[in-house]
Amino acid sequence: MESNSSAIVFENVTKAFPGVKALDSVSFAVAKGEVHALLGENGAGKSTLLNILHGVYGEFGGRVLLNGDSVRFKSPHDAIKRGMAKVHQEVYLVPDMTVAQNILLGYEPKRGTFIDHARLRSIAQGLLDRLASKLDIDSKAGGLSAGDMQMIGIAKALMHEVSVISLDEPTASLSDKEVESLFKVIGELKSQGITILYVSHRLEEVFRIADQATILRDGRYIGTYPVRELTRADMIKRMVGRDVSAFARRTRPRVFTEEVVLGARGYSKDGVFSDLGFELKKGEILGFSGLVGAKRTDFMRALFGADPKDSGKLELHGIPVDIRTPQDALRAGIGLIPEERKTQGVIRYMTNADNIGITGLKNFSRLGFLNHARKKANCVKFIGILNLNPKDPDYVTDRLSGGNQQKVVLAKWLSTKADILILDEPTKGIDVGAKAEIYKLLEDMVAEGKSIIIVSSEMSEIIGMCDRVCVMHEGVITARLGYGELTEETILHHAMGGDL
Repeated sequence: MESNSSAIVFENVTKAFPGVKALDSVSFAVAKGEVHALLGENGAGKSTLLNILHGVYGEFGGRVLLNGDSVRFKSPHDAIKRGMAKVHQEVYLVPDMTVAQNILLGYEPKRGTFIDHARLRSIAQGLLDRLASKLDIDSKAGGLSAGDMQMIGIAKALMHEVSVISLDEPTASLSDKEVESLFKVIGELKSQGITILYVSHRLEEVFRIADQATILRDGRYIGTYPVRELTRADMIKRMVGRDVSAFARRTRPRVFTEEVVLGARGYSKDGVFSDLGFELKKGEILGFSGLVGAKRTDFMRALFGADPKDSGKLELHGIPVDIRTPQDALRAGIGLIPEERKTQGVIRYMTNADNIGITGLKNFSRLGFLNHARKKANCVKFIGILNLNPKDPDYVTDRLSGGNQQKVVLAKWLSTKADILILDEPTKGIDVGAKAEIYKLLEDMVAEGKSIIIVSSEMSEIIGMCDRVCVMHEGVITARLGYGELTEETILHHAMGGDL
């Protein structure tokens, strides 16, 4: 593709971090006014490439051409001035400011030395009108949904008259209705001649909205393909270099018994959830399904003692237990792998060895002294079991890809020898290769006699991996389904409040 018909051209782009070559001579072009998907496993180099494009990383090898001109931005602000904006997966807003104030934050129009509030509101309204958004410009940002926040992120980008917008996992936290709204906006932006780079692990979205797809693997360029010429299996095979089913499925016999290891009754929290209960059996994978706002995470955090409850009884192997703190849960052999792994699952600037060992420090201590060699040996063991990359106990966890960070969180709880694990969105934002490895690990764990609760918004994961499923809608359980009853239609019916 000639550069004069391209919005962006990457020429032999190379980027290395200590011990890791994140990008290795990547070259491809993005045509003007197209939706171009960027695909690959976690750690393939997608985020690094976007960070180079948008000025987060100013030092790199090779060249980036923007509309035929060689560019090397020193900061994201430089990139924005040249018409390049990135909308992050999580849009951070000032909760006590209005929608309009957040959209123009840092770029407020002035009348003399004072902010021109009338013009600020007018500009914000014009941007939201362009997106066909019904957001109230005068409402506070603190109560907005994830989809509304995404709209504000896109409006902020449009304010700068950008010609290129990158969307990094934009639908990860959106409801189905919000996803549909976002896709309409993407179609509208494309019709206005804006070039869109789209990163997503949800391949069905790529087939719906993308014109071209570029696939990276281990920092190398695999190819650029018209999306209509690819099948799902083609995409996955090129992404992972091997055949991996995109759908979760059990590969071993189901092993659960009738022994109840954990029983909950009457769990309630005023205004959040009401009269919740379940029985978890030995060797079982019990799923919790529901739409955004079903309050599944709130229930799990209350079970674990991370958040208070108003009422509820819990029995462990038939014996009543009182869990008021995560320490109580840990002593009872219960672990929680939270949805927000970056903020709640790992300590960002600790090494892999420190993060994996933190829940079981007493296992590596003697006479009050910490044995660092034993802690590191424990990490090395789980590096092998979980295929953690890079295979370095001293590597800082915050620099790992999302899939590898999730493996660190899993290893942290496996180190405790907990018999009951609660996994909240265990594969959120994780590529299909890492998903397959995590699914295999879950089957290994139940085969060893552990019991697992999975909270998941991915229907294929719920249907493919679970022995039974509790479906929730707005804080109540609307159905309890056996694996023979698990169909997408049945789960959605109950998740939307059917038969309530």
